[in-house]
Amino acid sequence: MKLTVIGTGSKGNAYLLENEEEALLIECGVNIKAIKQALDFNLRKLVGCIVSHEHGDHAKSIKELMEAGVNVYASAGTHKACGTTSNHRASMIMADVEYQLGNFKIRPFDVRHDAAQPLGFLINHSETGNVLFLTDTMYSPYTFRNLNNIIIEANYSHKVIRVKLQKMEFLKNRVMESHMSLDECINCLNANDLSQVNNIVLIHLSDGNSDEKLFKDEVTKATGKTVTVADNGLQMNFNKTPF
Repeated sequence: MKLTVIGTGSKGNAYLLENEEEALLIECGVNIKAIKQALDFNLRKLVGCIVSHEHGDHAKSIKELMEAGVNVYASAGTHKACGTTSNHRASMIMADVEYQLGNFKIRPFDVRHDAAQPLGFLINHSETGNVLFLTDTMYSPYTFRNLNNIIIEANYSHKVIRVKLQKMEFLKNRVMESHMSLDECINCLNANDLSQVNNIVLIHLSDGNSDEKLFKDEVTKATGKTVTVADNGLQMNFNKTPF
C-alpha cells in the first residue's frame, strides 16, 4: 500500500491510500484536478472518499467528486453543511459503525471540532493493518487497539502560538479549541499501545504556528517510532510491517 499526500495544511487536505487494485481518498479539500492527477485520472479506482467535516480545507471538492461518480462517505451533519444530502452519491455514516469500502473497513468515531458533526476514522486493510486518521480536534478521549500506522494532526506549538497570536485572542482561542497541539498529539500517541506501529505521519501543521523539525524530533523522542512530517506530494510505503 502507498500513502500519497495530495495536500495537507490549512490550504487543503487530501490523502490517498492506494495499491494496484483500489484506492481510498481521505478528505477532498483540494482542487479536483489535483485529485485526478494523483490518481492518473483513473477515478474508477476509488472505492470512495471519506470526509471528516465540512470545512473547505477538507471538503472543497465534495460536489465535483460526486459529479464524477465517486461515493462520498461523511456524517449526516457534514453532508447537510455541504449541501450534498440529496445527492445519490452521498452516504451518511455514523460513529461506532463499521463500513466496507472495497477491501477497506472504516469505523468512524466522534472528534472535538467546531463543525457540524465531525469524525475521525479507524481504517483497516490487509496491507496497512489498522490505520488511525485523526485531525481537526483539540484532543481525543479514545484509545485504539492494535494500531499499525497513524496519520495524526500536530497543528501548533503552544509556545509559538502564544507569541505570534498574543494580540489576536479570538484567533488564538479558536485554534486552541479546535486543533491538536504538539503536546496533545504526543499525549494522544502515548495513551495508545504503539508496539505494533510502523509509521506515524504528522499532518495539518500550521504554516505560522509550527516548526517541522521540532515537531518531528519531539514526536520521535516521545514515541521511538518512525515519524514523517507530511508535505504536499509526499509518497511513502504504508504497510502493516516495514518489510
